[in-house]
Amino acid sequence: MRFKFKSKGKNAWFRVKKVLEKANIVLEVLDARDPLATRSLDLEGLIKNLNKKFLLVLNKTDLVPKNIAKKWVEYFKSFGYIATAINAKNKKDIEKLKRKIRSLVEEKPIVLAIVGYPNVGKSTLINGLKGRYVAETSPIPGFTKGEKLVKIDENFFIFDTPGILPLRKINFTELALKGFISPEKLKNPLTPALKLLNEILRLMPNLLQKTYKIKADDAYEVLKLLAAKRGFLLKGGELNIDEASRLILRDWQSGKLKFYKLPENFNL
Repeated sequence: MRFKFKSKGKNAWFRVKKVLEKANIVLEVLDARDPLATRSLDLEGLIKNLNKKFLLVLNKTDLVPKNIAKKWVEYFKSFGYIATAINAKNKKDIEKLKRKIRSLVEEKPIVLAIVGYPNVGKSTLINGLKGRYVAETSPIPGFTKGEKLVKIDENFFIFDTPGILPLRKINFTELALKGFISPEKLKNPLTPALKLLNEILRLMPNLLQKTYKIKADDAYEVLKLLAAKRGFLLKGGELNIDEASRLILRDWQSGKLKFYKLPENFNL
């Protein structure tokens, strides 16, 4: 079945497709805190149609407990996917990933493409795989100068630029909650902050007290207490709820607010 591009983001998908066509293994990078939200079924359909080796890489394992990352890997494997969990800043994890890639690809040389949504750690992963010694080259027939490859070793090359997946919908609440957009760019940070806080209060009710020394059962009350505690005020002394909302979103995106999700129907 031929993969059909939607008109929106067509050029971005075309660029991703060009990279995928010349790779013989593709890594889709996910955020280990919320892998399903940072996953692209469109991408996976394209990879399947191109008949490429495919590996799901759950990144940022430093922001979740080890058993949570392990459960997510088990979750994806239960559906027949090949998956692994890493911290792209950890050298041992990078070496483990290299061994995994080599075990999956018989064809030589290995040509690796790394793709994923914004802010999941694609560039960090590429830099980790490149290591200190970098030899930029395009020695393989069919590659152009614009398609920059990095030589890992004689039989292992990686595209130097990650494939950034286009965003299907401009829903700023969802973009903020997935970490795809900076809170500073939001005109209305309150809506995503309330949604995030409601999830935290439902799934990890003690986290806010642990992080901010704030105790409340209502999401809006959390923002009021946080604004008062941090001195976020508007002219006239009114609490600046928007600034408190941005702080919550910033802290979640950076990992300071250690909220994560579990696979459904998986027991710890």
